[in-house]
Amino acid sequence: MNFYILSLIKAGLIAFILLMTMSNLLGFKTLNWLMEQFIILVPVALVILFLPELRQGLEDLGKIGRPIQRLVAQEPLSSSSRTIDELARALTHMSDERVGALIVVERTSSLSEIASNGVELLARVSAPLIESLFYEGNPLHDGAVILRGDTLLAAGCRLPLSESSRLDQNVHMRHRAAVGVTEMLDCLALVVSEERGSISIASEGRLKRLNHASEIRDVLVRELRGDEVVVPGERVKRSGLKRVNKAAPETKP
Repeated sequence: MNFYILSLIKAGLIAFILLMTMSNLLGFKTLNWLMEQFIILVPVALVILFLPELRQGLEDLGKIGRPIQRLVAQEPLSSSSRTIDELARALTHMSDERVGALIVVERTSSLSEIASNGVELLARVSAPLIESLFYEGNPLHDGAVILRGDTLLAAGCRLPLSESSRLDQNVHMRHRAAVGVTEMLDCLALVVSEERGSISIASEGRLKRLNHASEIRDVLVRELRGDEVVVPGERVKRSGLKRVNKAAPETKP
């Protein structure tokens, strides 16, 4: 909201107060009563008027509180090497087949509330099971799959959509949902694009597209087990998908 609009609001409030005072002094009871009733609606009007600013303020407050949340949160359940292999195999195959998918992996924030709006699975992680959940004939294929440790908690889950201005306007709903859930909670979101077959990863409200599907296992090991992965020329470790010597740019999925 620009300075001109704020000035108009300020002038309007001053005029309203002066008019109410004069109506009271001059004995205009009807006008004074109407203005008193209007005062009751002022808080609601202000909330509607400043809704975008209030929403942005709440988002910023949530981001400030995330480091504190991580300090007091319990250690995340570590996914086993077998689970990572199965997950990487499923993502690679769905990428090759261009099957759209969205998988959210729990870290320090509990995903129980999000899992509760889907269909409970409580199943052991396996590539065939993950792939079957996202094929178009499956009624759960449009929602997200929630993974905790070595267990698939639920499928067909709804996620909040990000309204971040950093995202390209052409970014699809799956990718916006992946960014949205990682803006709110400490988790990892994995997305397979149905159109391009590309694999993207969201963490801490940032989206990164992998150059090759072969990268997925190394990224999962780093992000889910905290193990460092050495690549030629630089050292990479788990830190919100950021490289130690150069920050990874946010790319269009």
